[in-house]
Amino acid sequence: MELLEQVESYLERTRIPPSKFGRMALGDPRFVDDLRAGRKLRSKTQERVRCYLTQSQSGVT
Repeated sequence: MELLEQVESYLERTRIPPSKFGRMALGDPRFVDDLRAGRKLRSKTQERVRCYLTQSQSGVT
């Protein structure tokens, strides 16, 4: 699954605003808006977001 799809699914399930997700995951409130607009991510950034999603789904965050 593409990272944007994973993020969108997480936002829908948790009802967290995109800006809050960006702040919590990366310290960047514009992250989701930029991703939706086609922002290309470095592999390290992708890894950080996937790690955040995994941790939050397991209740660690």
